[in-house]
Amino acid sequence: MCGRCIAAPQPLEAEFFCGSCRTPFQNAFPLDAEGRCGLCRSGLRGFDAAYSFAAYDGVLRQLIHLYKYGRIKTLAGPLSDLLARAMPLDERFDAIVPVPLHWLRQWKRGFNQSELLARALGRRTGIPVARALKRSRATRAQAGLSNHARRQNVTRAFRARAVAGKRILLIDDVMTTGSTVAACGRALKQAGAARVAVLTVARADRRFLAGFDARLNDSKSGESSENGQ
Repeated sequence: MCGRCIAAPQPLEAEFFCGSCRTPFQNAFPLDAEGRCGLCRSGLRGFDAAYSFAAYDGVLRQLIHLYKYGRIKTLAGPLSDLLARAMPLDERFDAIVPVPLHWLRQWKRGFNQSELLARALGRRTGIPVARALKRSRATRAQAGLSNHARRQNVTRAFRARAVAGKRILLIDDVMTTGSTVAACGRALKQAGAARVAVLTVARADRRFLAGFDARLNDSKSGESSENGQ
């Protein structure tokens, strides 16, 4: 992968964002007076904040596919650089926690892409990485499921430990609907985490979603773009 491709992804831009989950919108209509979207107002988000570097499209989508499905693990370094650029400057974190894979999926893939990203970011920032989450059951691939089905699919699929009172930075490669990271966030909160912020390399830009789900269904090996399962 040449340097030009590595440098190609540009930060996600939008005039209107949810103040909590940072979902971009075309106008302010979905946001309340405090700048929160409907999901954040309803409490369906299991985390306190979310940050992503860029939209899951174009060159960045290709890089993530090469990393995750092509198993080019050396891309963890350049992708973690993008994570570092998206980190909030006004927050302090006690631990970086990667979204876990089910053991069978990790065995088939050979590595957990989120854990490699987390460890690269930890080396850069000095924040300790903790394997504080465990996937307690296998779940269906998220690709092709409705938003409601995605949430149901990962309900009670994670367990957390050793996070009481800690401010957690939860790492994943891509956020689509946010169902997986929301389930992780709820597990961390139930285990006593004081705050959970999500950080991903990319996220689905739902302002321009035509054809997005179809592309997800074409992902290699039937795996989804949002850490699968």
